[in-house]
Amino acid sequence: MKLNTRAQSAQQPHNNSPVVLVHGLFGSLDNLGVLARDLTQDHDVLQVDMRNHGLSPRSPEMNYPAMAQDLLDTLDAHDIGKATFIGHSMGGKAVMALTALAPERIDQLVAIDIAPVDYNVRRHDEIFAAINAVSHAHAATRQQAAALMREEIKEEGVIQFLLKSFVDGDWRFNVPVLWDQYAHIVGWENVPAWDKPALFVRGGNSPYVTEAYRDALLAQFPQARAHVIAGAGHWVHAEKPEAVMRAIRRYLSEKAN
Repeated sequence: MKLNTRAQSAQQPHNNSPVVLVHGLFGSLDNLGVLARDLTQDHDVLQVDMRNHGLSPRSPEMNYPAMAQDLLDTLDAHDIGKATFIGHSMGGKAVMALTALAPERIDQLVAIDIAPVDYNVRRHDEIFAAINAVSHAHAATRQQAAALMREEIKEEGVIQFLLKSFVDGDWRFNVPVLWDQYAHIVGWENVPAWDKPALFVRGGNSPYVTEAYRDALLAQFPQARAHVIAGAGHWVHAEKPEAVMRAIRRYLSEKAN
């Protein structure tokens, strides 16, 4: 599946590989815009809407081998031979799954606040309830939608994040499929060891990358390095963008040197 994308050319000449930015569940290609703005100084950048999100095609299938194939198809459509991939949450898992499908197409890999494990936990039921409340009420504006969502979700930042995908009275993600395939989204099937340096950025307050997942992570990414951003949660790139960007820049420059 070829995904909807936004392509930006670097602002200055460079010899760096293109960067593909991959958002998480309930997101869109805009979500990693804060990283794109920095990276376009010296990289060509491709932001993608994942399947069943944004303006990308819909499918009843929502698992990581399928999402990895989408990334590969999108590389091919843009004539990109090899790229650096930066993925947040679900997007990070999609990028990790690509190491099993087409390792030769990955230059460098950054996973933001996600581990290659089956979490076996439901963290999004309040979000689904809020989204469905908006749909059932036929809310027409973001203000109406926000009022309904506050009955289910206490964090205003999460509401505003979700509302970025509420356009003209409709959600731009495929809610029934995301609900139906949720076990695949939080799940994981182990991939063969990818024996290149990879960067795992995690929020110090987030439950998504903890010491409990260390062995599973290193079995699949034996050259992984973790960078903890203190005082940040799961949306670490939104909360502490400068700190995240510094960690990514340091990792990218190590290969260049």
